[in-house]
Amino acid sequence: MRRVTEGGGTKGGLRLWEAVQAVPRTLREDLWTVARDPLPSLRWLGRLPHAHAVLFAVLMGLANGNQYEPQLAPAPTSSATTAVETALATAVMLLVVLQSGAAILALSRPVPAWWLSTLALFLARTVGETKVSHAPLWSWSFPGIALHTFVLFLLALRVRPRVAAEAWGLTLLSAWAALAFAAPAQQPSLIQDAVTCTTAVVVGASLRGRRVARSQLVEQEVRTADERARRTLLEERNRIARELHDVVAHHMSVISIQAQVAPHLVKEPTDELKENLAGIRENAVEALTELRRVLGVLRSEDAPSDGVRHAPQPTLGRLDELVGKVRGTGLAVITETTGEPRPLPPGVDLSAFRIVQEALSNAMRHAPGAAVRVDIGYRSGGLALRVTNTAPDRPAPPSPGAGHGLLGMQERTAMLGGELATGPTPDGGYEVTALLPTDTTKPAEPGEDAP
Repeated sequence: MRRVTEGGGTKGGLRLWEAVQAVPRTLREDLWTVARDPLPSLRWLGRLPHAHAVLFAVLMGLANGNQYEPQLAPAPTSSATTAVETALATAVMLLVVLQSGAAILALSRPVPAWWLSTLALFLARTVGETKVSHAPLWSWSFPGIALHTFVLFLLALRVRPRVAAEAWGLTLLSAWAALAFAAPAQQPSLIQDAVTCTTAVVVGASLRGRRVARSQLVEQEVRTADERARRTLLEERNRIARELHDVVAHHMSVISIQAQVAPHLVKEPTDELKENLAGIRENAVEALTELRRVLGVLRSEDAPSDGVRHAPQPTLGRLDELVGKVRGTGLAVITETTGEPRPLPPGVDLSAFRIVQEALSNAMRHAPGAAVRVDIGYRSGGLALRVTNTAPDRPAPPSPGAGHGLLGMQERTAMLGGELATGPTPDGGYEVTALLPTDTTKPAEPGEDAP
């Protein structure tokens, strides 16, 4: 047991010695820097606090200069002594100016400003026999303490609490060292200085912690919003993929059945023809199986029931039924079709119906009492959709949650290589315009992957 205890004590002593050896390196890394770290402007006040800080430094500098009363009056001593006294007084006043400048420098470079202020205080207290006209409770003049406390406060606003604590400790250490050079009759206490500097560091570190916490909260909200948008995009794409699965699966089933029936429609089909048709049917069945597997991956926990899932996908042929339901809610809807109606590719037909459905749903939610117009134009190379509504005649009720209507329109249009434009109209209404190409022989350019 003794060996274990001694070994534990030796290890503890080694760790303590390593920690002591690391102190100079830590102080050098934290405080030996001239990095620029400007004080940020406030949201409402702008740089007004910066101007107040400069004014405070100037006024405290003037008050600090008045506190120091060097022996400039002629004395019955030699001229050499008078010259020395004058030089010392000039040096003290120069240090006073440097201390005020340090308070201003702390607005942009807090660490170098703290070094300059600490050095100025130490030299001003120890240089020559210059008298200081202040209460003996302070180791420096009161304006000098105020300036250095202000520098410590600005430092604690920008650096980590550990760095601020290191600066606080070195400040008190320099004050103790300065008192070692003071005359025995002028031995003030460091309690007042310690309390003042501690208050400045604690308040500054607290404000910095609050600012950092607020910044982290804003960043977290931004990341949450980005993640929510990404999740919404993926959910919308999954929903579109589930709908298009039925369309693609139908075509693959037709291909499989036709390949199976084709040999019976030909008199004495060759073995090569039978083999090719069998290969076509086999590939179609395999592709249909893979589509079902992909759909199983895309299914979410809240996927529709089997009855709804296997129902035929809607097309523009059910537009009148959709408009009738919207009119039943009290919304006036007018439809107009231009061009010669013709069969559309299943993907285009389904996407066109969904776009019109989403536009009408948005009008019902956000424009109560408005008049809605749906225009469908069959063009040579595509299908044009335009859904507009007038300004609502009463405020819209609050909508529970954020909808995915516009996002779904964008995804469906981009999938087909079409164009979509949405936005308010000059009369206070809203307009949705989509152009869907019907030439599906050339696939659209692949869109950007989901983030």
